[in-house]
Amino acid sequence: MPMNPPLNRPPNAPPLHRRSFCAGLACLLAACAAPSVRPPSGESINQPLPPVGNTLTKAGITSEQLLNRLTWGNNFSATLQVQAIGMDRYLDQQLRGRYAILPTAVQAQINAMSISQQAFEPMMRELEVRRITAEQQKGVDDRLRKEYQQELNRLAREAASRSLLRSIYSPNQLQEQMTWFWMNHFNIHSGKHNLRAMLGDFEEHAIRPHALGNFRDLLRATVMHPAMLRYLDNEHNAVNHINENYARELMELHTMGVNSGYTQSDVQELARVLTGLGVNQSSDIPKLKPGLEKLYVRQGLTEFHPHRHDFGDKHLLGINIQGKGLSEVDEVIRLLCKQPATAHYISHKLAVFWVSDTPSEALVTAMAGSFLRSDGNIPLTLRTMFDSTEFTASLGKKFKDPIHYMLSAIRLAYDGSVIVNTAPMLNWLTMMGETLNGRQTPDGYSMAESAWASPGQMAVRFDLAKAMSGGSPGLFKGDAPVKDKPPLPALASSHYVNQWSKQFSPSTQDILKQAASPQEWNALFLASPEMMRH
Repeated sequence: MPMNPPLNRPPNAPPLHRRSFCAGLACLLAACAAPSVRPPSGESINQPLPPVGNTLTKAGITSEQLLNRLTWGNNFSATLQVQAIGMDRYLDQQLRGRYAILPTAVQAQINAMSISQQAFEPMMRELEVRRITAEQQKGVDDRLRKEYQQELNRLAREAASRSLLRSIYSPNQLQEQMTWFWMNHFNIHSGKHNLRAMLGDFEEHAIRPHALGNFRDLLRATVMHPAMLRYLDNEHNAVNHINENYARELMELHTMGVNSGYTQSDVQELARVLTGLGVNQSSDIPKLKPGLEKLYVRQGLTEFHPHRHDFGDKHLLGINIQGKGLSEVDEVIRLLCKQPATAHYISHKLAVFWVSDTPSEALVTAMAGSFLRSDGNIPLTLRTMFDSTEFTASLGKKFKDPIHYMLSAIRLAYDGSVIVNTAPMLNWLTMMGETLNGRQTPDGYSMAESAWASPGQMAVRFDLAKAMSGGSPGLFKGDAPVKDKPPLPALASSHYVNQWSKQFSPSTQDILKQAASPQEWNALFLASPEMMRH
């Protein structure tokens, strides 16, 4: 389904020459073990970004180097954008990006999804009725339970597909990467209860609006979302029946980090603050004792039930917190966000994602200073990082996790074409071990090279490179009949890709010259060490 005129599409390619491909692949496998060095070539934003500077221009980097890190993967379309306005202004626009206009055909796919057409709360209430009915018919008519589970799976696939389509086609690539970063930071495993049906709303309303906003707003949005409250069991946290699970992860994983100075007593006190905050999928308002009605709060499916709340005073991180209801939660969110430990932990995690597995303490300290001075302004914290020489020096050296590898291949190979079926991509991510929302523990997927650069992982990537080299027709097979032939990957026949490959190491260039066909060149290019790093 063409989006624009085809960009240098290759002709029908002959079969791979197995011997030369295997020989080339063996050389690339060895090369992938070490990075190759390229030659140089809206929300509560409390402070404005600094004026556009010339840090990137002065660094002498190429647009390909920058785009491979700043986007989900460099392609000709993104390069044209950078060439039109310059690298520094492009970065500034990306930091300010909020609302992206997608290609019409892509937006139409998203608009047709149930998660786009149905309001979240009524949909979840209807699903709850179906679940209860299926439970009542258990052992009598298991068809209802099967249909209920299938609907949860379908909704989860829609959420994942929407995320992938935006990652590929949105011009606001920094926003897309930060949305994924925060989804991973505030990880929710899809396998629990009915969370598969909540993931789309969690991304759309808790994460995405604040991905380049203010960290305090982002944190509060996650605290108040039913998906998080259900995943970390806070709906079971009540006075005299304390459940510390969410309180512990809120401090250890979401804000301050492990070994940052808080104590077990702080966890217990935070759990008391969070008592009564849970999930209510019915439309009923509970009966409350006189005097408690005014303290009851309902926000969508999230409920603050004063009868379940511990109204005693708390002492958390050296601060006394008066027991007064839901406002205690807001007080604690502000307290956590002002902690130097939170600024350091978030800054370090951002630097690991964007710079290297071992960012310098000087860089993390500078970022943490920006975080604290700006009251958690995410773009300003990122700007401090992007302006550092450590960032520009790292370009081309960071190993890609599976989603970065897959999306970079797709964005480059099919620039100018609209994918109508994301199922192959979802399968590829599963094969590489990074299923969207598939991490069972709340810590999210690791961004360290050691987590992904195993021989088994590389073997899977080489298999995928070989499979994608001759085209991936499944990406272009939707429900409607397809009249045109699916596009072939625009790699070997692309002047842009060929020019870019001249920046690759001499050994990679020699291997590409040995390709006996366009299809084999595509496979060797996608399996190259340069495609494994960004």
